[in-house]
Amino acid sequence: MRPARPPGPLGRLRRATKLDKVRWLIVYSADVVPLLSLFGFYGLYLQVQAGMWPSLAVAAGVLLVVFIALSTRPFRVAVRGGPRPTALLTASGVIALVLCCFAVVWALPTWLGTLTPFVRTRTAVALSAGSIAVLAVALTLAGAGLTDVLILVAALAFMVVVAAGGVWVNLRLWRTVQEAHQGEEALAMLAVSEERLRFARDLNDLLGQSLTDVAARTARAEELLRADPGAAAAEMFEVRDLSRRSLREVRTAVQNYRAIDLDEVLAGVRAVLEAADVRCTVRADTAALTPETRTLLATVVREGTTNVLKHSRAASCTITIEDGVLEMSNDGVNGPVGEHAPNGLAGLADRLRAAGGSLEAAPTPEGRFLLRAAVPA
Repeated sequence: MRPARPPGPLGRLRRATKLDKVRWLIVYSADVVPLLSLFGFYGLYLQVQAGMWPSLAVAAGVLLVVFIALSTRPFRVAVRGGPRPTALLTASGVIALVLCCFAVVWALPTWLGTLTPFVRTRTAVALSAGSIAVLAVALTLAGAGLTDVLILVAALAFMVVVAAGGVWVNLRLWRTVQEAHQGEEALAMLAVSEERLRFARDLNDLLGQSLTDVAARTARAEELLRADPGAAAAEMFEVRDLSRRSLREVRTAVQNYRAIDLDEVLAGVRAVLEAADVRCTVRADTAALTPETRTLLATVVREGTTNVLKHSRAASCTITIEDGVLEMSNDGVNGPVGEHAPNGLAGLADRLRAAGGSLEAAPTPEGRFLLRAAVPA
């Protein structure tokens, strides 16, 4: 059997989550900051024209390429939330200092920008101001005119603001996106918790009084057992009837909770899949279905959606319901029915067989995965 090929860039992009795509967009947009150093190649060209040895210019160009490559890593570390890459920042700082000796001063704003996520704001400001001041003094001692020094200081200050500000804004944007994503997950968990609490309250209301009555009548029957066995037996018959009535009430409550609105499930599933970047097409005729059939199909739709999101890399999904037959297909790869037993599709297959229906799930020759559930209409 030929091993599966790893997905290419387009495949990874198509299968990535929305959060991954936002992270990639932020990370790659922050790579503009290291690219600011490319202005240094133009400076090297001017110096060669002014008499610099070509070999020195080539060496400086190689250093500049290495510096740009190293400068793309610190922001990725910051996005992942990793510790400060001291060795990486030190190495790139040394290279930036060497490049400044070759008059490639554009490496300095880039280095200060990559340093921004790992130091305090006042530290970044102090380093920026000190670095620009040292360059200004060095140029003055080298005999540069006051106008040239002022122009260079203004240009460097502007580039430092652009580089550090760009990195800071992108990092803040990523953290805001993370907080929003975590907030959505927290809201979903809160909704589940609230539903559980509501169910617990309803059960408490149903069983609390009934169990209190059962306990009281049982205690009374115990008291009457020796003095009046007939009265005690009558009390126990009342306890039996009360227990049966309570059991019916609990079963009714549970059945009401199990009753699922199929149309609401289809709408919710479509929204969830599209939020996960899975194109979803729904064609469903549900008007003539009985409540039991609607509940069974809704359960299958929810489980099928879970499998699409967790066990496949689907980009599209189609859901059709006609005459009590549900077909849910996607272009990803799922496992067979038995893989998720007993709480997944295998458990649902047992429920559908008990109701006189059937459930099948398998890949198709066309390269799709088909989940088919048939329930007596």
